Amino acid sequence: MDFNLTMEQEMLRDSVRDFAETDIKPVARELDEKEEFSLETMQKMADLGLFGVFVSPEYGGQGMDYVSYVIATEEVARIDGSHAATIAAENSLGIGPLYYYGNEEQKKKYLPKLCSGEALWGFGLTEANAGSDAGNAKTTAELDGDEWVINGSKIFITNAASEITSGVTVLCRTGTRGDGRPELSCIIVEKGTPGFTAKEMHGKMMWRGSNTGELYFKDCRVPKENLLGPRGNGFYQMMETLDGGRLSIGAMGLGGAQGCFDMAIKYSNEREQFGKPISKFQVNAFKLADMAVEIECARLLLYKACWLRDNEKDFGKIAAMAKLRCSEVMHMCANHAVQLFGGYGLMKEYDVERFYRDQKLLEIGEGTSEIQRLVISRHIGA
Repeated sequence: MDFNLTMEQEMLRDSVRDFAETDIKPVARELDEKEEFSLETMQKMADLGLFGVFVSPEYGGQGMDYVSYVIATEEVARIDGSHAATIAAENSLGIGPLYYYGNEEQKKKYLPKLCSGEALWGFGLTEANAGSDAGNAKTTAELDGDEWVINGSKIFITNAASEITSGVTVLCRTGTRGDGRPELSCIIVEKGTPGFTAKEMHGKMMWRGSNTGELYFKDCRVPKENLLGPRGNGFYQMMETLDGGRLSIGAMGLGGAQGCFDMAIKYSNEREQFGKPISKFQVNAFKLADMAVEIECARLLLYKACWLRDNEKDFGKIAAMAKLRCSEVMHMCANHAVQLFGGYGLMKEYDVERFYRDQKLLEIGEGTSEIQRLVISRHIGA
């Protein structure tokens, strides 16, 4: 077993870390405070090759492996969750379904602009009454001649309502299966299509610098050719997409946990009480030791899941484990970090406050911790 990264992966880590420290860190707090999505830093991330990481160069992507993808996401998340969310959602949820399930015409039409950062794309899955029960989607699509007529709504869709969003992939009910369950299909809807409205959401506790949208469809007509993959294959596409998405959410948890640890160790070595740095008190030293152990374990689990995917092995169980562990490790690390900062950890002038808020979505988005445990229990035969 070789735990060493390749030279290319090490170079990627160094370049993304330097970029995050130099270009994202100085603006992250202000963007969070203003609840503002930055096209400038998004384009810089695109120029660095952070979109279409695993997409073939034939379609404008970088052609890297999944280990490289999570390393890049991890390094951005170490500095700011909002920017990492933009990368994670765009690659796994926006680009992924088009790349893996689109036909040649669809891939050539959409992927180059998405990989270059010229445009963003959303994955319309979640609804007001279809969160963990994603298969209960109520948005419908009826075939009328040569067009799909879509009606319904989606909520909490990342990258779906920005100035440069060019479209969304929408999970719809397209009929009823023979067993009485809904037939689900994914359909491409471009921005500007009559009957389609995207509204930016505000008032978020976390990821305030990322773009989140509500989507509305009222007699929205798109060509029947906008069907993504075979009709009725939407639930399968959705589940496979979420398997891959769990790797990027895991990377966000891992990177965020590392960021919390980095801030905590620095502060506790500088902050003095009773005549010595607070890191010298055993109660605090043990917190830091626990953080270091859990981060290392989480990293090994996540990288194993990526290795399995890269080697075309079954990775679903380990991906769910990694997403669960990494998100909960960040919860622990953020909590310990704020405790070590004391009252200062509750002030917005310290980044640890933002990390504490950003962490919570990792236990909810792309499958709650409870759903991850359900997925894992099924994999192990419980």
